Amino acid sequence: MKKIAILAALAALIAAYFWFDLGSELTVEGIKARVDQAQAFYQENALAVLAIFFLTYVAVTAASLPGAAVMTLAAGALFGLVEGTILVSFASTIGATLAFLSSRYVLRDSIEARFGDRLKSINEGLERDGAFYLFTLRMIPAIPFFVINLVMGLTRIRTWTFVWVSQLGMLLGTIAFVNAGTQLAQIESMSGLLSPTLIGSFVFLGIVPWIAKGIVGVIQRRKVYAGFTRPKSYDRNLIVIGAGSAGLVSAYIAATVKAKVTLVEANEMGGDCLNTGCVPSKALIKSAKVASTMRNADRYGIAPVEPQVPWRETIARVLDVIKAIEPHDSVERYTGLGVDVVKGYATIVDPWTVEIALNDGGTQRLTARSIVIASGAEPVVPPIPGIEASGYLTSETMWDAFAQMDAAPDRIAVLGGGPIGCELSQALARLGSKVTQVEMADELLGREDAD
Repeated sequence: MKKIAILAALAALIAAYFWFDLGSELTVEGIKARVDQAQAFYQENALAVLAIFFLTYVAVTAASLPGAAVMTLAAGALFGLVEGTILVSFASTIGATLAFLSSRYVLRDSIEARFGDRLKSINEGLERDGAFYLFTLRMIPAIPFFVINLVMGLTRIRTWTFVWVSQLGMLLGTIAFVNAGTQLAQIESMSGLLSPTLIGSFVFLGIVPWIAKGIVGVIQRRKVYAGFTRPKSYDRNLIVIGAGSAGLVSAYIAATVKAKVTLVEANEMGGDCLNTGCVPSKALIKSAKVASTMRNADRYGIAPVEPQVPWRETIARVLDVIKAIEPHDSVERYTGLGVDVVKGYATIVDPWTVEIALNDGGTQRLTARSIVIASGAEPVVPPIPGIEASGYLTSETMWDAFAQMDAAPDRIAVLGGGPIGCELSQALARLGSKVTQVEMADELLGREDAD
């Protein structure tokens, strides 16, 4: 109902705009024809004129109707530079905020549902530098302000940030237009006011923050690199530390564009995903799902049967799945792609230098223009009294331990109620284990939507 009310209000404003033919009134010629009459009325009814002008300006801006620029000129002609600037500054900000909120309330959910993935990076950028981007856009009158209002409403920028940045960013333009309005008699048309020189000046003002940001970035980089000597030449274009999913993709892309790449990995190629994470867990989940389907076959009109789970064969299948995928992540494959694969532990010496303690002994030092750190992480063992003596398993040790068992664990406790903990708990329960899952938060899968 609220959305309908907002749409109805906007429709009413648009209808009134055309019904009263405000399009012909909100022109330079229309304002000039009535300015003397309006000034006389203002002298007798100052508060009423101020209120009517303010509310009309808010309505025009909120409904994204044409005429706000001409009304800004009229403010200068009627109220002078100071009063006109104050009046327009607040009216335009309130109207812009109403348009922003209308767009957000009516359109944002449907836009995000359809283009959520594409908007994610935009929203992340606006959360980080939203005020900067909005201020720059507000400084450039060549970009229609109503477009900025509506588009910003579709993003995750905070309302208060939108309000204060909009008022500040529009202030110079407001002053320029109100000041021009004080000389209304000399203005023949909006095209004369919006000369290329004036627009160019505002564009330059809009670019200034970007130039300043670039200069600050250069200074910050110089501070970071102070005390280090940049090599005159580089051994590699790129060094990637870690051959898990992220490292493999980085090295692959770099090799594809013919960059000189070194990939450093101390342990197994493929990292967690291939060896202890995604691949083995999904293989085990599949076996568990088959067992569950057999147990609940009556749902599909088939007589159910209690599955027999030969544990060693089940885990052997998991290991076979890993072996089937291994060649895709192997040293041989990446060497064939043109990647220099080095087995060892990398230490970053300076922003361009990596020293590698080779697995077979010795060290190797390489320089590169860029370094990608894709070293991954390791399981966190909670500081529970007695846990060290319990013989606990982690994702890195679990599969080797399972491979030594003749049957599924009779009883097992899973610490953690995130996606990995829930997947493992369900799979082991389906395969015959009695599982106790422990989660310190109020609910499992706490990062997921409640429904």
